[in-house]
Amino acid sequence: MKTVISKDGTTIAYDQTGQGTPLVTVGGAMGWRKFSGAVELAELLAPHFTVINYDRRGRGDSTDTKPYAMQREIEDIEALIAAAGGQASLYGMSSGAALALHAAASGLNIKKLALYEPPFVGVDKSEYQPPQDYREHTQALIDADQRSAAVHYFMCKVIGMPSVMGWVMRFMPMWKDLKSTAHTLPYDMAIMNGFDLPTAAAAKINTPTIVIGGEKSPASLRKAVSATADVIPNAQRKFLAKQSHNVSMKVLAPALIEFFQVS
Repeated sequence: MKTVISKDGTTIAYDQTGQGTPLVTVGGAMGWRKFSGAVELAELLAPHFTVINYDRRGRGDSTDTKPYAMQREIEDIEALIAAAGGQASLYGMSSGAALALHAAASGLNIKKLALYEPPFVGVDKSEYQPPQDYREHTQALIDADQRSAAVHYFMCKVIGMPSVMGWVMRFMPMWKDLKSTAHTLPYDMAIMNGFDLPTAAAAKINTPTIVIGGEKSPASLRKAVSATADVIPNAQRKFLAKQSHNVSMKVLAPALIEFFQVS
């Protein structure tokens, strides 16, 4: 484990593997660097890049500093890029893709940008939409230390996962990890800002970009992928066969390798 100190004094923990062009991976809601998927992806990418797999603030071995603001997370990425030599490519997953988008729009020295299913489901209001008070309700559950309830509410009411799936996941080993980072859910909700596509920010990006989705993902996410690619200048889009939001890292990695390696 390595660490960097962000602009506001927050310690950001990360693992660095491989060699070659630096590549920072940005996890989604409740994710942290020791999640099996994050570890597997880093291992698959390490033969081709110097992979920086980090804990977003408030998760894992990273510390936290109040009050929260998305700009602080952008500064965390900036500190990681500086530690990597001043320039890096960036990959973001789900709400981590939204954060990566905003980081690129802010002008950080990002060589290439890859986004997997940024959940801007607000692009089509006819598709599933979270309850209007989802941010207040989630915060109330966290304030009451009802972490399991907060995770279940986020997955089933905010994201739209079938309720039965949420209950089944409570008995899976990963539930403990999700509970441990549940207090950071408001951070991702602030980044998503109503799940609307941040067209003004996206239009500022001049970094070569690819937006990736799964062919089996819900229509709302597939529409979000296409809309995001449409608004980022010269962005590519790619849909992976037989994949959903819970993408196979063995399928995702080759697509990332191909994109990041092409000059």
